[in-house]
Amino acid sequence: MGGRPPAPRVEYIPAPPPPVTVSTPTQSLQTQVELTKISGEQNRLNMETGAELDRINEEFYTGQDLRRYRARGAEERLVRETEGEQTRATRGVEGAETRRTRETEGAQERLTTQTRGQEQRATVGKTAEETRATNLQQEQFRRYKENRDFQQSRDAYKA
Repeated sequence: MGGRPPAPRVEYIPAPPPPVTVSTPTQSLQTQVELTKISGEQNRLNMETGAELDRINEEFYTGQDLRRYRARGAEERLVRETEGEQTRATRGVEGAETRRTRETEGAQERLTTQTRGQEQRATVGKTAEETRATNLQQEQFRRYKENRDFQQSRDAYKA
């Protein structure tokens, strides 16, 4: 019967105990601690200085913005004031020109009306004169016809 040979027997040695830590103060540890403290202090000072610079910059730029806004406001007020003065001057000139135009228009209208009245009176006078002449001619013709008829009737009676 063949089979397998029996497995070898392994005996394990127990693990050694954990090493004991012995703290030995060294200069490098103290140096590291001091460097950490100094580095922390330096970081704190840097942050304080940065915050102070931020406050100074904020004040400066805020003040600069305020000065810019004030200057812009003053400039805007001057522009509006100048525009107002120019508008008032323009309106005054426009008013004077309008009044002169109205005066000229009125004078021309009066002259036109006067001329129109004179022409109408002349036309009416001429029309009346022509009507009277026409009426006179009609009356003379009527009398001529009457006289002719009378003469013809007399001549006819004599005959």
